[in-house]
Amino acid sequence: MSDLAKSFVHLHGHSHYSLLDGGATTKGLCTKAAELGMPALALTDHGNLFGMLDFYDSAKKAGIKPILGCEFYVAPGSRFDRDAHGIGEAAYHLVVVAKDQAGYRNLLKLASLAYTEGFYYRPRVDKETLARHQEGLVVINGHLGTEIAAHLERNDMAAAVATAGQYKDIFGENFFVELQNHGDKLQVAMLPQLLEVAQRAGCPVVATNDHHYLLKEDYDAHDVLCCISMGRTVLDETRLRYSRELYLKSPAEMREVFRDIPEACDNTLKIAEMCNLEIDFSKRHAPVYAPPPGPDGVAPSADDFLRTLCEAGVQEKYGGMTQPLRDRLEQELKVIQSKGFSSYFLIVWDFCNYARQNGIPVGARGSGVGTLVGYALGLCNVDPLRYDLLFERFMDPSRSEMPDIDIDICQEGRGAVIEYVRKKYGNVSQIITFSTLAAKAAIKDVGRVLAMPLAEVDKITKLIPNGPNVDLAGALKIPDLKALYQNDPNVTRVFDIALRLEGLCRNAGMHAAGVIVCDKPLDEVVPLYKNGNDIMTQWDGPTCEKVGLLKMDFLGLRTLTIIERALNLIEQDTLAGRLSLDAPIAHPREKDRPARLDLEKIDLADQLVYRNVFQTGQTRGVFQFESGGMKDLLMKMKPDRIEDLIAANALYRPGPMDLIPDYCARKHGRQKAPLTHPLMALIIL
Repeated sequence: MSDLAKSFVHLHGHSHYSLLDGGATTKGLCTKAAELGMPALALTDHGNLFGMLDFYDSAKKAGIKPILGCEFYVAPGSRFDRDAHGIGEAAYHLVVVAKDQAGYRNLLKLASLAYTEGFYYRPRVDKETLARHQEGLVVINGHLGTEIAAHLERNDMAAAVATAGQYKDIFGENFFVELQNHGDKLQVAMLPQLLEVAQRAGCPVVATNDHHYLLKEDYDAHDVLCCISMGRTVLDETRLRYSRELYLKSPAEMREVFRDIPEACDNTLKIAEMCNLEIDFSKRHAPVYAPPPGPDGVAPSADDFLRTLCEAGVQEKYGGMTQPLRDRLEQELKVIQSKGFSSYFLIVWDFCNYARQNGIPVGARGSGVGTLVGYALGLCNVDPLRYDLLFERFMDPSRSEMPDIDIDICQEGRGAVIEYVRKKYGNVSQIITFSTLAAKAAIKDVGRVLAMPLAEVDKITKLIPNGPNVDLAGALKIPDLKALYQNDPNVTRVFDIALRLEGLCRNAGMHAAGVIVCDKPLDEVVPLYKNGNDIMTQWDGPTCEKVGLLKMDFLGLRTLTIIERALNLIEQDTLAGRLSLDAPIAHPREKDRPARLDLEKIDLADQLVYRNVFQTGQTRGVFQFESGGMKDLLMKMKPDRIEDLIAANALYRPGPMDLIPDYCARKHGRQKAPLTHPLMALIIL
């Protein structure tokens, strides 16, 4: 028997990005497909491309060809129609995969339109959009839930053939009639009818298995997953149940199922040979800042404009340009400009300027504060030279990753700043996030679905430690939990199922701060997702950055809002004569108005603040200094200068905790701690 006659490629299947419907990870699917000797594998999650690039990477690492696709929902008429009577009438299913770059671009377009224009119960496309974006796509139709199958269920062969003809008119030789056999009586009875549809419409057939979980023994865990999705328990006999055949079957198993129709399996290999998509991750899609024209009417380049702004900023901040300043500035500009990042800094400078001009407190934090360029542009107020901060921690000269400056914005003004960026730069979107079934959540969900009493579920979860790195396998090493698992069959069942579901995506949300800014229409680079009125990317932040998109963090910070309100109240009280900055003013005239309190000029050496606030641990509400452990550290350290607070912040973070006693001893003992502790260079205010 030839290799062709033995092999098979799955072209219809789901990962956990078919939220609470698919029970396999992309890595698990690709690893298993490689173990089974398959040359390729497709991913066609329900209505979305959430896991597309995750799957692409997993397939490449497993040594198999990734075939990227989606199981779209197709409106019976126009995608704009909203007159269906329930979810069952709102859309049919349609499996679509990309052959090449054109198909990849059209997948992005269709997936975006489905959410932004066609959403009704589900994200939907229609035949008009399919015809407009048909290039480079392979389409298969015929399994239960598709339009062809719906006509056959009504015994309307003519309509089924006509529908197949419509798809053939759109996709030509790239349209296939889909055959499935999961042991369902209706499905088996429909196979001869589908073969007739294919023969009468002149279309080839292709076999699929619509896998929703990885292994045959994963059925019970997947059943529980579906119950979690529907809010049901396994005791509910009316719940939706999937077939036990929806796992990633081997080529031999698929050949056996379709032993009477071998060409249906052969065509899976034919389609796999047609699909040769390679994604280029080297392109960048960051917008270009357009500097205003100079006195001569000619606009400078972004590089020249950035240099001009930085030189002016250094003059203002330091009162002149010394040789060390020039050397540091030249070093940073050389790296920034060689990597093509001048526009990035100018865009950040632009929207920070907008914020300040409109009374919205804003400022950078994180490693971006280590740049003299950022300080000169006014993005932050921390002098990197005074604190010996490292530019290389923000931007490694040996790497070409996009820069990422975290920008804190007054929570009340964040929306206005984002809207400004949207209007000026056009292609702006929020970013999707995915929550997963973490250890405790998995136990709670599985326990509920299996109808375990809440008290017993709590007994298990209380034995599982808290923390982001806790997993169920590790938790089972705890003696009390291990004993419970070994001695109670109900706990064993809950745990075993939860172990299979742990880490799977549960739902989609919106990134609290991240925003994507692009130099072209977003749906040409990334698929879009809509939740209510919010437009987001279908890919998370790291994935968006991987395809060359610019991610900016607009961090809404309540602390800035509180500070701004406090300054306003101080100003109001001062003008009313109830409070004075220097001397009492009963009824101030305009010329006597006291200057607004300037936070930039606060005395960082004020010993009253150190003695009465930090040394006594009275830091409730002080950002990063209000935890119990930090208060204890401050009372031991007795800080009396800003460098001590920097060190405290550095030392208390996860990491070199053993250095805390050493620092305290150096400060209060025989040797005074250096003005710039070695760790201070790594920590930014």
